[in-house]
Amino acid sequence: MRIIFFGTPEFAVASLRAVAESRHEVAAVVAQPDQPAGRGMKILRPAVAEEAIRRHITLLQPGKIRTPEFLESIRAMRPDLGVVVAYGRILPDALLAVPPYGFVNVHGSLLPRYRGAAPIQRAIENGERETGITIMRVDSELDHGPILRSVSTSIGPDERASELAERLALIGAATLVEVIDALDRSDAKDVRQNHLLATHAAKIEKHEGVVDWGADADSIYAKFRAFFPWPGLTTTLHGEPLKLMDVRPASGAGSPGETLAVAPELIVAAGRDALRIVSIQRAGKSPVDGATFARSSGLVKGERLG
Repeated sequence: MRIIFFGTPEFAVASLRAVAESRHEVAAVVAQPDQPAGRGMKILRPAVAEEAIRRHITLLQPGKIRTPEFLESIRAMRPDLGVVVAYGRILPDALLAVPPYGFVNVHGSLLPRYRGAAPIQRAIENGERETGITIMRVDSELDHGPILRSVSTSIGPDERASELAERLALIGAATLVEVIDALDRSDAKDVRQNHLLATHAAKIEKHEGVVDWGADADSIYAKFRAFFPWPGLTTTLHGEPLKLMDVRPASGAGSPGETLAVAPELIVAAGRDALRIVSIQRAGKSPVDGATFARSSGLVKGERLG
């Protein structure tokens, strides 16, 4: 099959690599434009664009995809199939209609649960023990089309979003090629989603990383894992912003945010149980372990974070 691949972040690279190394042809890659990032706002090229360049695949990075010019450029490539993996934009119906086999999407959840922008993070945040990858047909609604194949996997009790994303990217890549092969053989079976069971995985906002010490320790730990590496968990001491670089649930009881111990470990009470602050970072400083932070900041038992 001749394929047009739409994708942008690191999560999509494994799928691009798998398709490019299969018996199918990637006619072109479409990625988001280069964007400024980091403190220096340096212009960075998306991970998928980097992979396309490395493989000498035609790369398109349009600022707008709803223009006649872009649509004609895709038609001119005469693709059999479109693939979308975390591209970051909703594709218009006119574009979806170009390839005779339509478009398929690699989504990081077991649909219809966790439709939306952050399925991996929201599954961890909500304490799910299982998730997976779904390969689905793309239609005009968000993560709504028929399912072609799903693969489930367990979520480790300490697994972070970045780690789970790496695993799901590889599972998705292998499953995507299987589905493309099945489509090529006219052997793919569509299964309609049960839309009554759909849930939404909203985009992560930076403010969500502020710790609510009134929540139970397990919930705070789940957020830490879900929001690693971004936006991370943050709190304050005497108004100074702090980033929690590593935490673990611990036993203990006290008022929410109360420091229960400062040595040999820093333990802070939550709404139920407590958290051990393994590593913490002050603004503009390097991360240090919890006990070192307590000594350097003058934090004493009984003081409150947040």
